[in-house]
Amino acid sequence: MSSRQSAVRDLNTIKDFIRWTYSRFQKADLFYGHGTDNPWDEAVHLVMGGLSLPLDFDRDMLDCALTYNEKKRLLKLIDSRINKREPLPYLLGEAWFMGLPFKVTKDTLIPRSPIISLLESEFAPWLNQYPRTILDMCTGSGCLGIAAALIFDEASVDLSDISEAALVVANENIVRHQVEDRVQVIHSDMFSALTGKQYDLIICNPPYVDKQDFQQAPAEFHNEPELALTSGDDGLNFTHKFLAQAAHYLHDDGILVYEVGNTEVALQAAYPEIPFMWVELEQGGNGVFVLTKEQLNQLLHEQQ
Repeated sequence: MSSRQSAVRDLNTIKDFIRWTYSRFQKADLFYGHGTDNPWDEAVHLVMGGLSLPLDFDRDMLDCALTYNEKKRLLKLIDSRINKREPLPYLLGEAWFMGLPFKVTKDTLIPRSPIISLLESEFAPWLNQYPRTILDMCTGSGCLGIAAALIFDEASVDLSDISEAALVVANENIVRHQVEDRVQVIHSDMFSALTGKQYDLIICNPPYVDKQDFQQAPAEFHNEPELALTSGDDGLNFTHKFLAQAAHYLHDDGILVYEVGNTEVALQAAYPEIPFMWVELEQGGNGVFVLTKEQLNQLLHEQQ
């Protein structure tokens, strides 16, 4: 009898499956970092999510017996998590960001940007005005831009991406969070479809992982779209082009909030004269900087 058949026969309740899944995850050497950071939380999220049950489900109900089809569904999810190293949000089709649920697919990165800290503080102290116009470039699922629209509830927000498939997902999240009247998707290769537009706030979580880091990354990351992760040997191909154009798309008092992660060191070496304002992130993470339009213009002047 296979382990799968044994599980179907021997495991009966929600509680049984959480315990058994936890035991399997402990032995599987999985990477955690796409919503949970340990095998127990991952097991709980998988089982409850796979059964479409809330995490605060009545504990007394955890002894409820599962149907045969529910068991098969959970076993398929567990096998994919272990054998294919698929991140849990892809298996469940949903990720949480700033306490909000977002649809995700393999066409989008899983939301985890440390820019969340700035969103929660409304970009203080760098943003000196209420942002009437916001751009979230490389939007993926749309999580950053939609969260910004919910925080600044009078702002108009553009979500742009080179991936049409990602924008389909972003549009579904726009509808889900009921911001269709103020948020729109724009298919654009960087700024190519944004001619004539200017913004008070530009947010960008671009591809920035360098070649070596990507090759050494846990298998879970290789299930995410490489287009949204990598950008040349040093991770800066996208960023060089972006910084050469961004000033034209900011209002005079506007700011750019940009994430480069571990590529921070390479970026500072490439632009030693630019006073990047690196943000100290309360929830952890690194490599997020702020630049004003004046500073971006200084960069352009020095490149000429």
